[in-house]
Amino acid sequence: MRNLIRRLQAALTGDDGMSTAEYAVGTLAAVAFATTLYAVVTSGSVEEALTELVRRALQGAGA
Repeated sequence: MRNLIRRLQAALTGDDGMSTAEYAVGTLAAVAFATTLYAVVTSGSVEEALTELVRRALQGAGA
């Protein structure tokens, strides 16, 4: 149990924030995720489904 407490204390009192390299990796991961999400959302089938969803929502709001 003491070992666990020491490990937790070490983890909680370690370096604050991220280093420049960690920011670079985090930014790269965010860009990769955004690119993938953009590719999925702009694909034909998803774009058609989203367009249909918006169209139905607007028709329902006008009725």
